[in-house]
Amino acid sequence: MMKRIKFITQTLSIRISLKIVLAVATLLAVALFIMFHFSRKTLRKDARLKAEQTLECTVRQADNVLLSVEQTAGNIYWNLLSHLNQPERMFLYSREVVESNPFVAGCAIAFEPYYYQERGQYFMAYVHHVNKNKLETVTSEIIQAETFGNVPYPEQIWYSEPIEKGRPCWINPLKNDKTEGEAIITFSMPIYAPGGKIVGVLAVDLSLSLLSDIVLSAKPSPNSYAVMLGSDGSYIVHPDSAVVMHETVFSMDRYQTNAELKAVGDAMMAGETGYKHFRQDGIDNYVFYKPFQRAEVPGRALEKTGWSIGIVYPEDDIFGEYNQLLYLVVAIALIGLLLLLVSCQMFTHHRLLPLRMLTQSAQRIAEGHYDDLIPDSHQQDEVGRLQDHFQQMQQALSEHVGEMERLTSELQSRGEMLSATYDKVKDADRVKTTFLHHMTNQMVVPVSSIESNVKKLSEHLQDDHQEEVSQLVGDIEKKGKLVMDLLNDLLNVSQGKEKE
Repeated sequence: MMKRIKFITQTLSIRISLKIVLAVATLLAVALFIMFHFSRKTLRKDARLKAEQTLECTVRQADNVLLSVEQTAGNIYWNLLSHLNQPERMFLYSREVVESNPFVAGCAIAFEPYYYQERGQYFMAYVHHVNKNKLETVTSEIIQAETFGNVPYPEQIWYSEPIEKGRPCWINPLKNDKTEGEAIITFSMPIYAPGGKIVGVLAVDLSLSLLSDIVLSAKPSPNSYAVMLGSDGSYIVHPDSAVVMHETVFSMDRYQTNAELKAVGDAMMAGETGYKHFRQDGIDNYVFYKPFQRAEVPGRALEKTGWSIGIVYPEDDIFGEYNQLLYLVVAIALIGLLLLLVSCQMFTHHRLLPLRMLTQSAQRIAEGHYDDLIPDSHQQDEVGRLQDHFQQMQQALSEHVGEMERLTSELQSRGEMLSATYDKVKDADRVKTTFLHHMTNQMVVPVSSIESNVKKLSEHLQDDHQEEVSQLVGDIEKKGKLVMDLLNDLLNVSQGKEKE
């Protein structure tokens, strides 16, 4: 399998196709990265602008509700100043406040202890909605006990804070044992007697559930929601009513364990403007936040409330379609690259078929088949010209090999002739050597006889044996002639060999 893969990757058409696809993929990846990078920045910018606009509209809507409560309280305030000596009228004013404004959950007009001696230590005219979801059901209730909730009302913040400040103010959400069971925020105004002394407090309760319905209805996306924090970290608006009733941003476990969420809470409590990313319950979110700023209206007290409002924007709402488009484009790009790879491979494979044929021809030539014909090329490109040149080279090589074979055959024939001649020469040398040995042997006897006769002649040279001497001389002469004849024959044989 690995050899097969290695063979495929070493195929020229595959390598060319892979390089083309790699180059196209690189350019495509760079282009897509740049396009989607700036698209993401644009989407984030658009989401930020949309969230800021939604925040601004939400602040204005919420502020309009607060302003309507403030104006309702202000209108009643000037009426009751002229009837401070008529405590029974305070219930009428409280009822009028509740009935005239649909956002008001209750109204309390409370006075300093023993302000009305005939009414006892505490006097408060309090009217509120029995059922906050049915505003037409209104009842009044006189609170003359020492406590409102679980402690006397002079000790509660909605009463004590405006007296301490000496001006109207909004009180952070009151809930649990500090209310009659419903989470509220309260607008409190100190009541000044004609002499300038504070004699009581006019407090108008705004139902957080009603305010939340108004604020939460402003959504820049299907899954976004608004959050409003009081100056003490309590929730004024939150989509989970249980959180509004029982939690603050500091008391939530996630605030202590989630660093990103803690950074968001700290930034909002610090009155900052901006946005942050955080992850909660496995969901990535962006929160856009700003301080809650009230509109400037003549005669309105613009003391800073310390509240902050934010829009929680799930990342999927911002980049959901963007991510789907990204996945779709990536899938299309991958399919396109795959089709490009197949197309390039088929095209290059077809265009490189002559090279495959030339490779096989070269292999055949390497094996000694110089006569294999290479067909003419029908292509006019480099591959076609290469095929033509290879054909010419093969023809020239075939002719050259044929010439070499002819010369080799001729050299072989001449070699055989030389070998035969050499064999003849060796035979002649062998005959010559035999002849010389024979002739030498023939001369040994005469020469030995001559030598013997000479010795005898020298011994009898002084004697008078003439006949014997003459006989020896004749014998020597005869033997010498025999040797001479042998030498002539040897000389004649040598001269005849040289002539040959």
